[in-house]
Amino acid sequence: MTAKKCFIAVLAVAAVTLSACAGRPDLQDPPLSNRELNLEEFFEGKSVARGQFQDLFGTVQRRFDVQITGDWDGKTLTLVEDFTYDDGETEQRIWTLEKTGEETWQGTAPGVIGTATGRESGDTFNWAYRIDLPVRKGTMRVDFDDWMWMLSDDRVLNRAYVSRYGVRIGEAIIVFEKK
Repeated sequence: MTAKKCFIAVLAVAAVTLSACAGRPDLQDPPLSNRELNLEEFFEGKSVARGQFQDLFGTVQRRFDVQITGDWDGKTLTLVEDFTYDDGETEQRIWTLEKTGEETWQGTAPGVIGTATGRESGDTFNWAYRIDLPVRKGTMRVDFDDWMWMLSDDRVLNRAYVSRYGVRIGEAIIVFEKK
């Protein structure tokens, strides 16, 4: 291996290591508003989302739009998400979320391994799960550490840290808007 290739390899390892150590939100962080994010209220009915996936280096790999229909029956929130990707590909994911406590949730969707778990705290929601995520060439098993913040009565910002084998590989950034 040449000195140049060795240097590039060391830089790549350093970048991966630093990104894995980067700070993340915490439910103990002070709230940024006095709003209360209640999933069942925000997502009941129609909403739309726009987002993108960025790799570890910040390069946008894929953009998407989502049409969402939510139905809340008092205990279970069903979310039908219809994705349209920038390349024209479409996908539907149906989440079944159960409210398990005043601030806690669990849920499933096709491709999710086991049960997703989440917790609301003020204007913030954290959702974690493992999923066999459809990608252009099949599926990839990844972990999502999903964070949502209520920006206004009709807008939620979502930042999802995506990792594989415990190493962060990218982020999804999404804005949800209530119709």
